Amino acid sequence: MALEAPPTAGLPVLAADLWPGGSSDLAGMLGRFLGVSAVQVECSGTAALVVALSTLHKLAPERTEVIVPAYTCPLVAMAVAHCGLNLRLCELMPNALDLDPQALEMLCGPRTLAVLPTHLAGRVVDAAPARALAHAAGAWVVEDAAQALGARVDGASVGTGSDIVFFSLAVGKGLSIFEGGALVVADADLRAACERTARAIVRYSAVWEFRRSVELLGYAALYRPAGLRWAYGRPLRRALAQNDRISAAGDDFAPHIPLHRVGRWRQAVGVRALARLPAWLDDGQSRAKQRLARLRSMPSLTVLGDSLNVPGAQGTWPVILVLLPDAARREAALARLWGAGLGVSVPFMHVLADYPRYAAVVPATAPAALPHARSFAARVLSISNSPWLDPAGFERLCTTLEQILDLG
Repeated sequence: MALEAPPTAGLPVLAADLWPGGSSDLAGMLGRFLGVSAVQVECSGTAALVVALSTLHKLAPERTEVIVPAYTCPLVAMAVAHCGLNLRLCELMPNALDLDPQALEMLCGPRTLAVLPTHLAGRVVDAAPARALAHAAGAWVVEDAAQALGARVDGASVGTGSDIVFFSLAVGKGLSIFEGGALVVADADLRAACERTARAIVRYSAVWEFRRSVELLGYAALYRPAGLRWAYGRPLRRALAQNDRISAAGDDFAPHIPLHRVGRWRQAVGVRALARLPAWLDDGQSRAKQRLARLRSMPSLTVLGDSLNVPGAQGTWPVILVLLPDAARREAALARLWGAGLGVSVPFMHVLADYPRYAAVVPATAPAALPHARSFAARVLSISNSPWLDPAGFERLCTTLEQILDLG
C-alpha cells in the first residue's frame, strides 16, 4: 500500500495517551508549557476567539469592527459574524504575512474593537504595529496563534505581549485533542471577564463530547502514513477530481460554531501528549533547517521565515511555506504535486473576500484591492514538515519544483 504524508506535522496520539485516568488539568499543563499564569481551555480555537470577542464587545459595545489579515482562515470571519461584529480586511506586506502598517492605520478608528495579527503556519509575524495602532485607537489586540503553539519570541510564547492570544488544538496543529482551543489573557480583570463569558455561553454537551471522543480515537488510529491514505488522501483526490478546491484545501466549514466544554478524558489525553510536544517541536525545527536549505537553493523560490522585524523569533514548523514567482507556476505545482501523497497543499485557497460561500460574512472587495494579499494567495504553496515525508519523497518534490521553476 502506498503511504501518504500529512499536510502538516501534527504530534501523533499514542495508544498510551488514551488510557482513562490520570491528570486532566490540561489548562495547568499548557500554562506551564507556555510560561503563563493561566490558560482557558475551550472546544476549539474558533470557540476561544468567540469567547474573546464576545467579552471585548460587552466591555465596549460601541465598538463593532474587527480587523483581520485579508488572507486567513474563513473560521475567523465566521467567528466575527457569530459575535454580531463587522469584519475589516487588512492588506499584507509584499511577500509576507505581516499586516501592512499603513493599511492598518487607515482601518483603525473609534469603531475598532480588536486587531488580529496572525502567526500563520507557525511563522512569527510582527505584532508590534498592531499593538501600537490598536491601543492608540482604544482597541485590543488578539493574536491568532492557532497554528503556532510553541512559537516564541526571546523565549516567551507568541502573543503574551498582546492583550489576548489563542491557540488551536485541532488535528495537525501540533498538540491535538481532535478539536480544542486555548485562550491566554494578559490582564487579570479581562481574564476573569473571559471566564464569565465562557460560563454564560459554553455548556456541557454529551452529544458533542461523545462525537469528539470518537473522532479522537479515529485520529489516533489513522494519523499514520498508511491510515492517512484513506482518511486524508482519498477524500483529497476525490475533491480534486471534482475540481472542488475549497474542499481539497479544507476550507469548507459548516456554518454553525459549536460551543461546548471539553471533557475530562480528552483533556487527560492532551496532558499526556503535551509531555512529548517540546521534543517533537525540536525535531521539527531540525528537520526544517535541512529542508529550508534545499528549498533556498532554488533562486526564484521565496521561502517564508519568521518576520525579519522580530528579533529573537523562533516559530514552529508544522509546514514550510514557499512563494512561487507567479500564479501560473503555482498552478503547475499544484497540478503535479497536490494529491501526490507528498504533503503539498495550500494554507487557504483564497483571500477571505474571494470565497463565494462566505460572502455573507465578509465585506465585498474590489478585484484590484488587496494586491499583496491576493498575490500571496495565488502564489503560496505549503510543504509538509512531517517526518513521514521521507528524504526520497522530499527530494522528488524539490526536483518537481525545480522543473516547474525552469519553465519561466
